Amino acid sequence: MAIFHLHVKVIGRKAGSSAVASAAYRSASRLRDERIDRSHDFSAKRGVVHSEVLLPENAPDAWSDRERLWNDVEAFEVRRDAQLAREVEFALPRELSQAQGIELARDFVQAEFVSRGMVADINVHWDRAEDGSPKPHAHVMLTMRSVDENGFGPKVRDWNQTELVERWRQRWAELANERLAELDIDARIDHRSLEAQGIALEPQTQIGAPAKRIEGSDIDVAGNEAERTELHREIARDNGARIIADPGLALDAITHQQSTFTRKDIAKFAHRHSDGMEQFDAVMGAISGAPDLVELGKDGRGEDRFTTRQMIETEQRLHRAAERMAGQERHAVSDADREAALARAAQGGLVLSGEQAGALDHITEGRGLDVVVGFAGTGKSAMLGVARQAWAAAGYEVRGAALSGIAAENLASGSGISSRTIASMEHCWEQGRDLLAARDVLVIDEAGMVGTRQLERVLSHAADVGAKVVLVGDPQQLQAIEAGAAFRSIHERHGGVEIGQVRRQREDWQREATRDLATGRIGAAIGAYDAQGMVHQAATRNEARSDLVERWDRDRQAHPEASRIILTHTNDEVRALNKAARERMRAAGDLGDDVQVNVERGARNFASGDRVMFLRNERGLGVKNGTLGTVEEISTQSMTARTDDGRPVRFDLKDYAHIDHGYAATIHKAQGMTVDRTHVLATPGMDAHGSYVALSRHRDGTDLHYGSDDFATRERLVRTLSRDRAKDMASDYDRIDPAQHYAERRGITFRQRVVEIVRRIVPEKLRDRIGGLLDGLRSPGDAEPRQDRGRPVRENVGAQIGDAGPTPGREASARGAYRETDVPVDPEAALRRARTKALVRHARAIDSIISTGNADGQGSPEQMRELREARSAFEKVRPHGWRDAEAAYVKNPELVREAATGRVNRIVLALQLETEIRTGMDIDPIRRADRFVERWQKLHRTSQEQYQAGDMSGYKSTRSAMSDMAKSLERDPQLESLLANHKKALGIQVESGRRLGAELALSHGIGRGLGIGI
Repeated sequence: MAIFHLHVKVIGRKAGSSAVASAAYRSASRLRDERIDRSHDFSAKRGVVHSEVLLPENAPDAWSDRERLWNDVEAFEVRRDAQLAREVEFALPRELSQAQGIELARDFVQAEFVSRGMVADINVHWDRAEDGSPKPHAHVMLTMRSVDENGFGPKVRDWNQTELVERWRQRWAELANERLAELDIDARIDHRSLEAQGIALEPQTQIGAPAKRIEGSDIDVAGNEAERTELHREIARDNGARIIADPGLALDAITHQQSTFTRKDIAKFAHRHSDGMEQFDAVMGAISGAPDLVELGKDGRGEDRFTTRQMIETEQRLHRAAERMAGQERHAVSDADREAALARAAQGGLVLSGEQAGALDHITEGRGLDVVVGFAGTGKSAMLGVARQAWAAAGYEVRGAALSGIAAENLASGSGISSRTIASMEHCWEQGRDLLAARDVLVIDEAGMVGTRQLERVLSHAADVGAKVVLVGDPQQLQAIEAGAAFRSIHERHGGVEIGQVRRQREDWQREATRDLATGRIGAAIGAYDAQGMVHQAATRNEARSDLVERWDRDRQAHPEASRIILTHTNDEVRALNKAARERMRAAGDLGDDVQVNVERGARNFASGDRVMFLRNERGLGVKNGTLGTVEEISTQSMTARTDDGRPVRFDLKDYAHIDHGYAATIHKAQGMTVDRTHVLATPGMDAHGSYVALSRHRDGTDLHYGSDDFATRERLVRTLSRDRAKDMASDYDRIDPAQHYAERRGITFRQRVVEIVRRIVPEKLRDRIGGLLDGLRSPGDAEPRQDRGRPVRENVGAQIGDAGPTPGREASARGAYRETDVPVDPEAALRRARTKALVRHARAIDSIISTGNADGQGSPEQMRELREARSAFEKVRPHGWRDAEAAYVKNPELVREAATGRVNRIVLALQLETEIRTGMDIDPIRRADRFVERWQKLHRTSQEQYQAGDMSGYKSTRSAMSDMAKSLERDPQLESLLANHKKALGIQVESGRRLGAELALSHGIGRGLGIGI
């Protein structure tokens, strides 16, 4: 990945340096030093791919000769401690070719140094790390005096200003990012971040050792290591000083890849960016006292959690943009266009499943923002292909985008939607090109991998111009590289359509295993594959690697027509597996003659028949980072490969060398990939998200290998591969105000809770108007819903409000959206429909008052009248219904907006729970405990049945009701105490020492992110 590194230092005699010797070393040349009458010969040094002296206007032409230039500098500077030159050293993006890197370095040097009057001696090095990866960087030696045709003049003190160095850092990042975007390369650097953007705290691991300290022509080897250590400490001291002066730099760096953080994260960052205990304490104090630091309260582990005002503001902009788009109805597709698209798909052999057809209906109904959540292999791309035809027929322009090049390629190939990387798209917007318009539909695939900041920029632009955006992804797959979980957060707030029927795998038990992976039941999925003989343990990882390659080779020879890939977590393992697989190919005689070529990651042998992976987007070749193919022809100058989609690609290796063997790939490269068979090597760095991706790429089967030196037991393997590392949002905590946190934990009155909701979502200048918002919501005779209720009695959901699923006379989307039809109904169905209608009307009345309360904190007379009428109508079709609904809204305010928009699945179950709590209060306590167990077991059975049937919308709703039950125990210590003797019946197998509600949530995998402190 591209890193940011730009370091400035002075070359001077005080440190024992020579300008001529330094220039000779950096240019790998032999230069004569006239001052000491000696030659410095470094012509044997490798890795220098470009050397050039760039002259400003009026400089003597003779200084184009490096030897002449620096000897003149040495002669002009007579002081024993003279400063001879300034050196600027910066890392080049390794995604660039050598020619592109050289061009970028020259452009930067010309614009920032030579144009100011400096003579610049530029040398581009293309070194390699021990693992063979490239470390391209540039050394630029700059003169420090003004120049004219007669030679040197006085020193220019302005060139020493700190502000100028900051400008150079900023301009380098801007220029590099512009060039990366122009080349459609999905990588970026940021000069503002420190650790997160790769500022070299350990330069020897970033861009190689600094130039060795040189005296005369001898290399001070002992001094070299000391200089490297001192440079490390110097950078740490400098960074520490900058953080103390501006702690916002630290907050920027920490939140580059995470929205929230703990004190431990702050301490770790301060330790790595300070030198000595005194500076460490100062850095810690500066960060802890930063004005932009915001405390969120304690997380589920009891640790204090923090974020920044900037992150909160970014999330607020994101959700405001999403809210604006969700309320628009500008992109409807007619039934005729939709049916025509379905008919064309059917003619081509594609028949959408019920879930896919429901998703198609959902995203073509006209809203400005839609969300599609689908498990791996559920056919999202196929459905989007039909949607593309429907949108096009309706006159809309359809575009596609994804974070990575290969994901954009997969979206284009799977749906026919012309796609590009988000970075490339944003770059065009910055140039005023290819801007979205009101008639555009933008489909963003693998949206779960897009960070909050980037998605905010995209949605804000789309909202401003009135374009439609469709977010497609799975929040349980690989997480965003940058900070945030924006896709998951938008889905939770605005709902969407879900596709849970897995179609990729060909056998039912494998589809079931994929659903297990998608819902965090990694152990169940591994158990299913183990029962089929597809999980393989070896004594060591080395043996596991050998076993994997042997099984891969047998499978390759038995089924040569099938596609396959080896997957693992790290690049080191990918390299080892590629080597081992290739040796098998060579032994079988399936490769042509080896040709050694120098590619981006070092010297490699390629032959006809080799699998190859392209590692950089290249529009001219039509390849993306992650594209796979097979070598057809190879020479030292060029290669011809046939990509897996059948296209021949020929290129010169001097122009494009971003390739490597393609037998194995990292799991990150595999998201969106589909093959017939996968072979997975498990290592300790994996988690639930990587496991889900790795074990769901196949159609026919997967083999999982691991070594006992990594995982001593099967339980350890399952525990590691089940680790949940889902990213969070600052808004997940919703507890910026301690008083609000107190109220939420205790379920304090509906009025107080809504005031807090409004305080968060309404601009500050309007908050004073909301003070008495709910004072008039209850007439004097109304009973306040009781929050600390006991154990419920059982009632049928349909008797409460109406079935969540479709019934005659009522249709429901995949998420329970309500709309009326004209189909005749029987009396029971009519009653359910009337109750649902009353629930939606009541929720809309409350939502209207929350959104537009007047100056006295009351709703308008019309709003108050509507609320009273809505309550009365609700009471007629279901006694106490409005009271129970409002009690449910206290515990989960998001249900107000959901119910108001017609999505009733979750409120139906929450309403049932409140009814049972209310009606169960006067029952004998022991009977209440029995009924709690009875209802819990029933919901658990229902959730299992829904899960096995693939009804993921119903499954999630039921699990939400179970979560509400677990949380209700926090307010009922009597019932909690009685249930302590029923843990086995409640499914609690392992004592954790937590409160009973938390133990229930932990044992059943519910409640994460819902406020249960586990």
